[in-house]
Amino acid sequence: MTVSMAQVIKLFGLLCLVVTIAAEVRVKRQDEDADPDSINVEELCKDRPGDEYFRLSTDGDCREVVRCTRSGLKQITCPSGLAFDIEKQTCDWKAKVTTCDKKEKPRKVLPILKTDEPICPEGKLSCGNGECIDKELFCNGKPDCKDESDENACTVELDPNRAPDCDPTQCVLPDCFCSADGTRIPGNIEPQQVPQMITITFNGAVNVDNIDLYEDIFNGQRQNPNGCQIRGTYFVSHKYTNYSAVQDLHRKGHEISVFSLTHKDDPNYWTQGTYDDWLAEMAGARLIVERFANITDGSIIGVRAPYLRVGGNKQFEMMADQFFVYDASITASLGRVPIWPYTLYFRMPHKCNGNAHNCPSRSHPVWEMVMNELDRRDDPTFDESLPGCHMVDSCSNIQSGEQFGRLLRHNFNRHYNSNRAPLGLHFHASWLKSKKEYREELIKFIEEMLGRNDVFFVTMLQVIQWMQNPTELNALRDFQEWKEKCDVKGQPYCSLPNACPLTTRELPGETLRLFTCMECPNNYPWILDPTGDGFSKK
Repeated sequence: MTVSMAQVIKLFGLLCLVVTIAAEVRVKRQDEDADPDSINVEELCKDRPGDEYFRLSTDGDCREVVRCTRSGLKQITCPSGLAFDIEKQTCDWKAKVTTCDKKEKPRKVLPILKTDEPICPEGKLSCGNGECIDKELFCNGKPDCKDESDENACTVELDPNRAPDCDPTQCVLPDCFCSADGTRIPGNIEPQQVPQMITITFNGAVNVDNIDLYEDIFNGQRQNPNGCQIRGTYFVSHKYTNYSAVQDLHRKGHEISVFSLTHKDDPNYWTQGTYDDWLAEMAGARLIVERFANITDGSIIGVRAPYLRVGGNKQFEMMADQFFVYDASITASLGRVPIWPYTLYFRMPHKCNGNAHNCPSRSHPVWEMVMNELDRRDDPTFDESLPGCHMVDSCSNIQSGEQFGRLLRHNFNRHYNSNRAPLGLHFHASWLKSKKEYREELIKFIEEMLGRNDVFFVTMLQVIQWMQNPTELNALRDFQEWKEKCDVKGQPYCSLPNACPLTTRELPGETLRLFTCMECPNNYPWILDPTGDGFSKK
């Protein structure tokens, strides 16, 4: 995966900010003549989010900002050479920061949703300016209040049209599953009778850079306790993917899902994407995979958002319309007990963690294969508390195979010894290939787990299949949903795929090779021409 200089700079800025935050100190006087008593903390912090940084003064070198906490104001200072970007809420190179003359982000007008006495007729709610509009117009993606406040309180907790809280009497398997805190086991089976499912997933292009890794891990010899080969799930991005290799992964029983068509490197593109953006990216990516990997059984039903930047209700509306069954992009903060996957008919059972807080607030007929954060601590009995990590390769403190092995076993035990929620091990292949010991440690862990009779390496779809029909361990050998493509043998569909050199006017100046067992298209498939047949003439 190619990393641009802009990404490196942004990552450096974020890293510097995190390091500096870790050493927060109480706000010092802005200058020698300032009177500390003149700072009205209560007034400064009124209605201000606790995670928002702002300036007390625009004097100085643009490095110092503060935020509100229960114990008062806390200050951070960007490292020398950087400045704090109020809009982006992070440190960046000073030449790139254009907000040094601003003390704070623009304060959005909020609607008046909670009052002692109703101020609007039934079925209507108040805008920030007192104007009353229909409740259904709030958070519909289009400002309807004159002050636009109807689109400024649309989180999972605040959206007036949000999904209801979990109601187990209404939410019944196989189509719906929820619980108040997300930790309940489907079917109320005793934990000792629940199979510990482990999902191994990979994000990105499938090609010569990683095919050998996948063949090493899934070598056809490693079998689950039911006698079937272990499986993985691949969230495939389009550019540089070898579709003949994807076709063979599917033939062997692995699950193929989509990770977008363009994989644009602007996170805001995904967070703020329109319905049509998500449709073109995900339905377009599925169309390409189905056509050029010749997957015709309708099995591509999963989505993962690039950078895990969830697209809010628009993404999930598109998914429901296009018959995608599940999303696998939302993370759950590290907690004492992990969370089971759930459907989004009812309100999600945990806080919206990261994702620019753009989790879906409405009701959607979609499964969420939640990503439980991993506990990255090297020694959980002594180490200080550290934030969890959602992708294995985002556990930046893991620097050796030995540390990686401890991470795997500790997190396995966290799941196995509690409610046995599926353990997700999510990777970019390049990380596993960066050190031979990482690959060796993962294979060692897999073989160790397969020595048990209650651990299964399964796909995302297989997790849903078990949840829809919860089955105790002693009956799993005959669990038919896990028997499909149980032990695949044979050769790839084609041993010498077409290497199609293609261009598209959407990517001027680039010639890209499309590897496929199918016929070469006219153009390189891209966002406006996903089949590669050419642009329609108007």
